[in-house]
Amino acid sequence: MKVTIVGAGNVGATCADVISYRGIASEVVLLDIREGFAEGKALDIMQCATNTGFNTKVSGVTNDYSKTAGSDVVVITSGIPRKPGMTREELIGINAGIVKTVVENVLKHSPETIIVVVSNPMDTMTYLALKSTGLPKNRIIGMGGALDSSRFRTYLSLALDKPANDISAMVIGGHGDTTMIPLTRLASYNGIPVSQFLSEEELQKVAADTMVGGATLTGLLGTSAWYAPGASVAFLVDSILNDQKKMIACSVFVEGEYGQNDICIGVPCIIGKNGVEEILDIKLNDAEKALFAKSADAVRQMNDALKSILV
Repeated sequence: MKVTIVGAGNVGATCADVISYRGIASEVVLLDIREGFAEGKALDIMQCATNTGFNTKVSGVTNDYSKTAGSDVVVITSGIPRKPGMTREELIGINAGIVKTVVENVLKHSPETIIVVVSNPMDTMTYLALKSTGLPKNRIIGMGGALDSSRFRTYLSLALDKPANDISAMVIGGHGDTTMIPLTRLASYNGIPVSQFLSEEELQKVAADTMVGGATLTGLLGTSAWYAPGASVAFLVDSILNDQKKMIACSVFVEGEYGQNDICIGVPCIIGKNGVEEILDIKLNDAEKALFAKSADAVRQMNDALKSILV
């Protein structure tokens, strides 16, 4: 199985690293526009093989899409990262042109690939990738929900002082500081609702911390985070390549689900060898429905900025 990662920056390289040492794919290609950059990252990762025991072939190329031919999955991390004080939405004008060009080049050499979008603003870039290519909606996936849900579980773990892997929790809605919806009502610790352990005030703090999880790290690091995003992409790619059919919150195109149409937004999906194999209909209460509708409106407004690009 072959995976291409376009963009060899921090997130792309971390994704390649995790995919390699976990043996998710037999081949990983890193591509970047900076001369020698992807080659250097790939060589560095390959030099870990004897110490970490993986056999994945990792190579790097400078803007040569022919080397990506036959990719089963293509991950797009291209674009500029957020700086302190910058919103994901402010990236639209810059990153939209980059993502559109990348998708066009990728499909010339891997017409049957499944595309995973990481570039921000992620919901809007996922929508752009879908609308500009006309691909079936199951083959374009935005990964934001996987990352947001991981952060949600981390904050619940800290609040509960329990292992994050014993906690089940999900974030739906837009992948933005004000649009994501941590589903505190449905979160559980080994099957027991977390509301039995945490007060409503504590749960609201966890939700608030989750929503600004990315901005918090940007403020601390001076740029976007990369370890958790890279690992979240690898988690999603693993479910595709190995047909694991995991339930993962992803930004996908909705046609009536959750009362919304013609946008890509985070909803619970079954992810397998065909990409998005099913969108699950979880029963939201009235407050959650209202939050989801508000989130969808915000995502739709961001998509309006793409009109000139999609003409």
